[in-house]
Amino acid sequence: MTSVDDIVTRARVSKSAFYEFFESKEDCFRDLLEQEGGALIHDVLTDAATGHDHHERLRLGITRFVLSCFERSDVARLLIVESVGLSVGVEAIRHELQARFADAVAEEVRHAMVHDSFYADKDPAVFGRAVVGAVSDAVGYFLTHPGADADSLAASLCRIFAP
Repeated sequence: MTSVDDIVTRARVSKSAFYEFFESKEDCFRDLLEQEGGALIHDVLTDAATGHDHHERLRLGITRFVLSCFERSDVARLLIVESVGLSVGVEAIRHELQARFADAVAEEVRHAMVHDSFYADKDPAVFGRAVVGAVSDAVGYFLTHPGADADSLAASLCRIFAP
């Protein structure tokens, strides 16, 4: 687990400076999660919106999430791995961010159900949560087990959820 000492060393600030801005490590994690996680989900949804159909939008969103996490692996590791279970406040923010991603996936599934047999029998809310859970878990695993290829991981996840 990242300590306050680790944070201030990396940020090249003193502990007193850290505590001028944050009441605690938890407070710092909440702010980081809101800013960085919020920016990540914004980028995912923005990229997904450029797709021409539900398959492309799902693929673009999943791919943006995976690639962004690998490009900023230190931040992603904090957000996906180290912040899990840190506190009730941090979990609330994590769940809100996950819900934004899951709701966007569910909306795509809701529209696709009518004309795409793959999605016809899927519960949109369950499918949205399954995508977010699987994508986050896969990224978290491969961030902590070096050697994974982000493009291959994204492609594999897309084949499962947006064939």
